[in-house]
Amino acid sequence: MSAGQERPETLDGPVDSLVSQAFISQQIVDTHAAHADDARSHPLRDFAPYRSVALRHPTHELVRADPEEIELVSPAFGHTDVAAEESDLTIQHTGEPIGERIIVSGRILDGEGRPVRGQLVEIWQANAAGRYVHKRDQHPAPLDPNFTGVGRIITSDNGEYRLTTIKPGAYPWKNHRNAWRPAHIHFSLFGTQFTQRLITQMYFPGDPLFALDPIYQSIVDPAARARLVANYDHDVSEHEWAIGYKWDIVLTGSKSTWMEPEDDDHA
Repeated sequence: MSAGQERPETLDGPVDSLVSQAFISQQIVDTHAAHADDARSHPLRDFAPYRSVALRHPTHELVRADPEEIELVSPAFGHTDVAAEESDLTIQHTGEPIGERIIVSGRILDGEGRPVRGQLVEIWQANAAGRYVHKRDQHPAPLDPNFTGVGRIITSDNGEYRLTTIKPGAYPWKNHRNAWRPAHIHFSLFGTQFTQRLITQMYFPGDPLFALDPIYQSIVDPAARARLVANYDHDVSEHEWAIGYKWDIVLTGSKSTWMEPEDDDHA
């Protein structure tokens, strides 16, 4: 960008009016210290560094609804059977997508360690440049005409899934000045009933943005945060083709995987 070129506006309001990363980082440290003995797997409801979360979560008593009535208006996640090619996000277009090809595999388990078979697993993600195919994502990074960033698969009898995709890039978001999200993939599953949709995020090991990210850091228990990070798996990697990662999702229990609030905007 030349010295005289205007910087694209990607944040809400003037950049100078936003709080700094140093301010957010200190809030993270202070909040973690105040909850040092908290071993919960899920984020704090009001986590100050994640500035917009307080504007989205309910402030009044929940209204109980008839589950059968909800089912009549619940969204449909695809109108056809899941095809085998949907688990490979790199073959959904005529050309090859740009970026590092990866394989992500793992198991879906209940709180007792038993496999959850026949589970629909849906994923969506940014491309290698950190850009989503979505009208709300207008930051100045290129779209890839050969990568849409969505896929799905049904788990095996042993609760296993295996997905081939492109490693997503980091991207800016509107929480504070110079805020960047670590690279991640969104996973969607169903809970104990069809109307319970569970959404979580898988991260990659060694990301330098972990310490700076309010969403990741909103989980105050370090062990629970670590469960969101996939492990490199050499046995999953394929020679001269793709890097492999292993990541299991636990739906219930004390070692459950963090799930996003249902009203989150899935940043």
